[in-house]
Amino acid sequence: MLSAVEGILLSIAASEAVLGILGDGLIALVNCTDCARNKRLSRIGFILISLAISRICLMWLLISEAYIKIVSPKLLSPTNIIVHISFLWIIISQLSVWFATSLSIFYFVKIANFSHYIFLWLKRKINRVFLFLLGCLLVSWLFSFPVAVKIVKDNKVQYINTSWQIGKRKSELILHYAFTNVGVFLFFVVTLIVCFLLVISLWRHSKRMQLRESGFRDLNTEVHVKAIKVLISFIILFILHFTGIAINVICVFIPENNLLFIFGLIIIFIYPCCHSFILILANNRLKQGSVRILQQLKCSEKGKDLRVT
Repeated sequence: MLSAVEGILLSIAASEAVLGILGDGLIALVNCTDCARNKRLSRIGFILISLAISRICLMWLLISEAYIKIVSPKLLSPTNIIVHISFLWIIISQLSVWFATSLSIFYFVKIANFSHYIFLWLKRKINRVFLFLLGCLLVSWLFSFPVAVKIVKDNKVQYINTSWQIGKRKSELILHYAFTNVGVFLFFVVTLIVCFLLVISLWRHSKRMQLRESGFRDLNTEVHVKAIKVLISFIILFILHFTGIAINVICVFIPENNLLFIFGLIIIFIYPCCHSFILILANNRLKQGSVRILQQLKCSEKGKDLRVT
C-alpha cells in the first residue's frame, strides 16, 4: 500500500508523463502535417518526429513499469517479461538519446560559426557523421542485449544465494549496468559538448553584434540570446534526466525504497516534459502549428457539442 507522500509523488510523475506525451505529440503532429502539405520530409522534420515518438514510447514504458512495480510487482517476476522490458528500455532509451544528439549536431552545424578546419569538415561531411552515429547506435545495441540477459540471470541468482554472494553479484551488476549504458553515455557526452560549443558560438556572435551596434541590441542579437537560453535549459534538463536514471539504477539494490524510485522517476520526466514545450515555444513554426492544431481540435469539440444538443 502506498503512503500519502508516495501517492502524491507518483501522481506528479504521471502528470509530467501526460504533459510530455501531449507536447511531443504536438511536435510530431505539426511536422507530419508540414510533411503532408509540402510532400517531402526534411532532415530536421524527420529528427523531430522521431525524437518525439521515441520520447512518447519511453514515457509510456517508464510510467507503466513504475505502476506495475509499485502496485503489483509479481507481474514482473517472470524472467522472459524482465528480458523483454530490458530490451525495450535499451532500444527506446538509446534511440531517444541518439535523436537528441542528432538534433544538437544539426543545430550546431546550421547555426554555429567557427573557422576551425574540424568544424568546416564537419559541415561538409554531415551525412557521414550521422551514419557514424547510427553505426555507434547499432553496435551499442549488439553489445547491450547479451549483457541485459546476463543481468536478469544474475538477479535471479542474487535472490536465492547467500549474503556473501549477493555482495559479489552487486559489484558485478554495477559493471553490467555501466556497460549496457555506454552507448547512452557516449551520446550524452557528445550532446553536452555540441551544446556547449554552440552556446559559445552564439555568445561570441551576440557580443560582436552588440559592439557593432554601440551597445544596443538589434533583433538578431535578441534571437541569439534566446537561443542561448534555450540551449542552457536543454543542458540542465538533459543532466537532470540522466541523474534520474542513475537514481533508478541505484533503486535496483534497494527495491523496497519506493519513495526514492518515484523521486527518480519525477526527475527523469522533467526532461521530456519541459523540453518538448521549450522546443514549441522557441520555434515559431512549431508554435504556430501547435496553436492551429489546438484551435482545430477546439472547433471540432464545439461541433460535436452542437450536434449532440
